[in-house]
Amino acid sequence: MEEKRQIWQLKKPSVDVIIPTYRPGRDFSCLLKRLKQQTFALNRLIVINTEEQYWDARACAGMENIEVLHVSKKEFDHGGTRNLGAAVSAADVMIFMTDDAVPRGKKLVERLVEALYQKGPQGETIAMAYARQLPRKDSRPVERCIRGFNYSGESCVKTSADLPVRGIKTYFASNVCCAYRKDIFEELGGFTRRTIFNEDMIYAAGAIRAGYGIAYEADARVVHSHNLTAMQQFHRNFDLAVSQADHPEVFAGLASEGEGFRLVKAVARQLIRQGDVCWLPSLFWGSACKYAGYRLGKMYQMLPGPLVRWCSMSPQYWEKGECKMQESEE
Repeated sequence: MEEKRQIWQLKKPSVDVIIPTYRPGRDFSCLLKRLKQQTFALNRLIVINTEEQYWDARACAGMENIEVLHVSKKEFDHGGTRNLGAAVSAADVMIFMTDDAVPRGKKLVERLVEALYQKGPQGETIAMAYARQLPRKDSRPVERCIRGFNYSGESCVKTSADLPVRGIKTYFASNVCCAYRKDIFEELGGFTRRTIFNEDMIYAAGAIRAGYGIAYEADARVVHSHNLTAMQQFHRNFDLAVSQADHPEVFAGLASEGEGFRLVKAVARQLIRQGDVCWLPSLFWGSACKYAGYRLGKMYQMLPGPLVRWCSMSPQYWEKGECKMQESEE
């Protein structure tokens, strides 16, 4: 850790935090408060808010160097909206966060910057570094176990050498809280302009193919989790699979099902060890809905438009007139 700190302290990089928001609530206010307490001072906070009518300026009272941009719900896109924030930023490092991810501790930014300026096992430059997600206090046992499976306590750097072993997990990263080097971001063309989901993994795949590394920093922590219903998991995984179907150059040949089955087995074992056996039916039913959503999403171009919109977590995405589904209907 000391070596990483020495690297960036030779020339301390400037850092902007970019947060897309939609009807931000209490977590957003807490997020801003925690950002203000960070040991690594921020250059600027850039908020891209969806629908100005839902924005309450009181949420950012007392925050300095904040800029708020408003977009309509029709304009919002997981990749395009974040590119808008990146275009406004002139910092060396951009940290993308969601409006419900609350920093745990005062060194979140510092740890992400340290992770970003380390080197990979073969001297690879790090393009992005994502944080560990901890479950909320009200998280159900299944969600807590899933967070533990996806976000362990051990940091790592992933490169192309990991593909034979890690498979699709090599590209795993999360814009819930993730730092990017601005120079590499611009070199790689930023996030894909339009995507229903997975803009972070698509970018990560491009970075890996370009010879860069992806850092997971377990000491950079945010509190973030959701108690999703089985149907919400269905809709979410449908959109995840749509993004994979739309980007075969990234996901072809890297099946997700194996990783999903491994997660279910690991979580089931953990629930049994904890004495939470009563949650096993919830795990299996939720996992079945996830799998059904995923399989339908992979074949979404063969489904009728109304069914696709019903399956999707983001029905407004299909109203923009550029979707392959809509083209197939004409």
